[in-house]
Amino acid sequence: MKEYIDYSAEVLDAIQNNKPLIAIETGGTFEGIPYPENVETAKRVMEEVRKAGAVPAYISIMQGKIKVGMSDAEIEDFGKRRGTMAKASRREIPLILAKNEFGVMTLAATMVVASLADIPVVSGGGLGGVHRGAEVTMDISSDLEEIALRNVIVVCSGVKSILDLNLTMEYLETKSVPVVGYKTEEMPAYMAIESGIKLPCQMDSVEEVAKAYQIKNDLGIDTGMILMNPISKEYAVDATLMNKVIDEAIENSKKDKVKGKAITGYLMKYVKEKMGADSMDAQKNMIIDNAALAANLSFSLKK
Repeated sequence: MKEYIDYSAEVLDAIQNNKPLIAIETGGTFEGIPYPENVETAKRVMEEVRKAGAVPAYISIMQGKIKVGMSDAEIEDFGKRRGTMAKASRREIPLILAKNEFGVMTLAATMVVASLADIPVVSGGGLGGVHRGAEVTMDISSDLEEIALRNVIVVCSGVKSILDLNLTMEYLETKSVPVVGYKTEEMPAYMAIESGIKLPCQMDSVEEVAKAYQIKNDLGIDTGMILMNPISKEYAVDATLMNKVIDEAIENSKKDKVKGKAITGYLMKYVKEKMGADSMDAQKNMIIDNAALAANLSFSLKK
């Protein structure tokens, strides 16, 4: 494993001294936000995680190595490469490593690496899911497969709103993945608070979530868990407006004949461009808030 994974000095110290540690997805921060704001957001994320008493580990691929934890210089370099790097889910990891390239990690890929590095808590923006029209296209995000396989807790702001939220919840139920709303019984819809979908469980403290995770492990239930953390009201976008823009984006994608792996990026870009600065502020706040919650959860797990 040493041949492929490079740990930062801070992460190595955390592992050796049993400090709380969280894995953070690079896709949302470094590809979803333009430079230099992506670098500024990453630094804010790390600041909030450390403030909560945990150690941040951004997960990426840099020149043939999986990076678990990144230095300030690496984060600056990574931020400048926005738009030029490969997007890695599980299947792309060995290909990018073999080609000695740079890659940003999806939540699925972050879960893979977190599992290899024995990091129980993963932080991201929005979870991938079942695409609208998946009954025809069979387009289902590998995030859902990975959370069913990896014994991690993913902290996110629900499922990306461009997807079919009801079908995604059905899929997670089929895979027996525990889904918990943090201080809410309604599933958050990424940049919006409201989805109209009731979650199977609400928990109001990280201690309660940590206890559920420990019980799950004690019973040998080998799936991950999802903790859905609604975006703060201050930064949330209007759900009705967002859904109208998503419908437009889907119609445009059909006209432009966008399919397969490219569809998520296409739809997300369309929504962000149409919704302007509000959507960018929402994404930044969401990533920072989720990382802070993940850090508190990791601290509670250690206790």
